Formats: sequence, C-alpha cells, structure tokens
Amino acid sequence: MPIATPEVYNEMLDRAKAGKFAYPAINVTSSQTLHAALRGFAEAESDGIIQISTGGAEFLGGQHSKDMVTGAVALAEFAHIVAKKYDVTVALHTDHCPKDKLDGYVRPLLAVSEERVARGENPLFQSHMWDGSAETLADNLSIAQELLERARAAKIILEVEITPTGGEEDGVSHEINDSLYTTVDDAIRTAEALGLGEKGRYLLAASFGNVHGVYKPGNVVLRPELLKELNEGVAAKFGKPSPFDFVFHGGSGSTEQEIATALDNGVVKMNIDTDTQYAFTRPVADHMFKNYDGVLKVDGEVGSKKTYDPRTWGKLAEASMAARVTEACANLRSTGTKIK
Repeated sequence: MPIATPEVYNEMLDRAKAGKFAYPAINVTSSQTLHAALRGFAEAESDGIIQISTGGAEFLGGQHSKDMVTGAVALAEFAHIVAKKYDVTVALHTDHCPKDKLDGYVRPLLAVSEERVARGENPLFQSHMWDGSAETLADNLSIAQELLERARAAKIILEVEITPTGGEEDGVSHEINDSLYTTVDDAIRTAEALGLGEKGRYLLAASFGNVHGVYKPGNVVLRPELLKELNEGVAAKFGKPSPFDFVFHGGSGSTEQEIATALDNGVVKMNIDTDTQYAFTRPVADHMFKNYDGVLKVDGEVGSKKTYDPRTWGKLAEASMAARVTEACANLRSTGTKIK
C-alpha cells in the first residue's frame, strides 16, 4: 500500500498527532525529485507526504502547454506505479492554491477524484490545499466550506491557510509583519465555519510568524507556542481537546527547538521545499564546475559524454536530496515510525 488509502492517511495523521511527530511534506517538480523524496523516506523508514504546487504542476505539464492539471495528474499516476518499489507509505497532496487558480487546479483535480470514487476506486490525491490567506477571513472560510464539502465526498482531506505566511510562494506573497500571527478569534471563526471533523477533516495552516523561502536567523520571529494557545482557546469554547491538526509552513531555517515546540503543540505536517531544492541543485553545480571541459564543447573539442549525460549528475542530485529528506525525518521525529 505505497500510496495511502483515505483510511490509512487518516491513520497516519492520527499516529503523528498522538506521537508528537510530523511528516515531512516534500515538494516535487519532476519524476527524479519524486524518486528522491521516496528514497529519503525509505532510508529513514518514515512514511511521508509528497506535494505538488501550482507552479510545480505547471512545470510538470510541460513548457509547451503548461497545463497544471495535466502535470499534477501525470505525476500522481506515475507515483502510484513507482512508489510500489519503496517500503513506505506516502500521501499525495497539492500545495498552495490561491483563489484565482482554483478553477484551473484544485476544482478539476477534485472532479478527477470524484469520478474515481464513483467507480469504487480511491481518490488520486489524498489531500488538497486551499490558500485563502490573501482573502478576508470571511471569504476564505466561505470558499473553504464549499471545498471541504466536495473533499469529504471524495474521501479527501482539505488543508486551509487562514492567515498569511510571509514571503512568496508561487506568486502569493505577504509582507513580514505582525499580521503573520493567527489569533484565537481567527481559530474560533474557523471552527465555527468548518466544524471540528463532523463536516470533514481538514489540516490547519495557522500562522505563527512563518515565512516562505530563505531567510537568515533573527530576521523572522517564530512563535510556535502560539499553536497551543489556539488549540486551548478553541477547546475551551467547543469542549474538544487539541482540536486542530496543524501544518508548519515556511520552516526553512527554523531551529531544532522551534520545530520541537511546534511538534509538541500539534503540528503533524511540515512543508519542505527550499532546502530540498538547494540539496538537489548543489551537487549538480559542483559537477558542472569540476567538469567544465567535459560538459561543454570548449575550443572546438567534443566534450565528454559521460560527464554531460543527465544520468551522471542526476544521480548525484537525487542522492543529495534524499539525504536532506532523511534529515527532515529525523528533525520531525518521524524516523522509524512507518506503518508496518
């Protein structure tokens, strides 16, 4: 069962919450980065989440048509085949999707899974993200209600981002300021609109100072202890302890203590993209610099096929990214926790 069924995905999230660990959610943009993520999970003996952003899906759709749905469906179908060779279970997820891309990405993908479920099959993806952080909270939650209803019917979990994450992710950007902190009132309004499981399960990307991309220590003030306040505030009103399954966005550059605090306070999924992008590209750059005369036909020479063969440097890239995924599993305490 390499690709999680809806039931197994729910079990994965429950196990993470109970065990105070989180699954690395690795963004992929190609078949090779997919293999790197799967390899990293397998070497860490950790289950995990593989996700595709709108920009990643557009890239996967090919530069001729740049079709996001084609790219996402193609990689998901590919994953269903190749993941069988890895002794771990993974869930497939689509990352940040803002309002102007819903009709070209999440809604068509929901329709694909709806058709599959109607045939008695499992959904193609196990979860989708709606990023309404650029909208008012009222509009954000209104759209989330519609998507949650469809997701529930298709046996899919919805991820919602209710308040801004700083920096830029596939065209959605927010300034780094005091708005990057979700309030208890925001969390209560979310629970009132989306319920606490009875209307469908959802993951909550709450903001506690998170910023996408690369930043130096000290430039961002993370407050992962805020997640405890949100859970306690909602629990006090609705009588359900630890009501939210939190997602940690913008985690690149976070300290081990910040990650540990987030895990202790309910984070079950942490997005990792920037660090794995660098891990994939760094050995490629090293190879090109060290083999300049081989990868290029310099001064009328013919170069060296062995050095410019994409398999040569591609293997280095895959191994490096896999190692970074394995490191992420250790940081998030998921190493050795795979479902047997």
